[in-house]
Amino acid sequence: MTGYPQENIKPYNESENKTAQVEKMFNHIAPTYDRLNHLLSWGIDKYWRRKALKCLKPFRPQVIMDVATGTGDFAIQACRMLKPARLIGTDISENMMDIAREKVQREGLTQQISFAKEDCTALSFSSEQFDAITVAFGVRNFDNLDLGLKEMYRVLKRNGHLVILELSAPEIFPIKQLYHLYSRMIIPCLGKILSKDRRAYTYLPQSIQAFPQGEVMQNIIRKAGFSEVSFKRLTFGICTLYFATK
Repeated sequence: MTGYPQENIKPYNESENKTAQVEKMFNHIAPTYDRLNHLLSWGIDKYWRRKALKCLKPFRPQVIMDVATGTGDFAIQACRMLKPARLIGTDISENMMDIAREKVQREGLTQQISFAKEDCTALSFSSEQFDAITVAFGVRNFDNLDLGLKEMYRVLKRNGHLVILELSAPEIFPIKQLYHLYSRMIIPCLGKILSKDRRAYTYLPQSIQAFPQGEVMQNIIRKAGFSEVSFKRLTFGICTLYFATK
């Protein structure tokens, strides 16, 4: 671990490795993940993803990796919008990717999109393989943020681009206060009712609150080797979009 606060926040207990716990958590909530995700974000997550992919459109990336791909929504959207020759979605949860594989088959995109179990802090790919890397709502789950960013930097081609979407805590009144109430009270309750896993949806707001935001995260991305790092707060700061170049 690198000492960032969110690295010490784990879904279930203090003793077990964070990566193992995150894998267990997502394997457990996979069947209800999509329904809860869209419900808890009121569907705004689809707009955030479109916004992120528009950043990549001018560069026409042909080989893309979608890190923490989950149930594949971002991978499918990227394939539709950017039309790459190949896109690989990586994740540590096979149960999430099984749902993603079913979606890709239904969409008729099996020739373009594939999936592989990967830990982003130790990717199996050789250096300079990808034109672009996307991560939607996954970097705060990394056991080691610096190492994850360095690995993504390593496998990106020169002049390749990194796009990160991450949930963040709003700082403006009264959104800050309303969000605090929503994330601390409503999210865990809905999570418990629909997924039967209250801890997973207690972990969610805790990890968001602890995650480095804005200028701090911008500097962390820069430290991994990236240049031209910029960020934009979306929907009153509930989500932040980061864009960087190798």
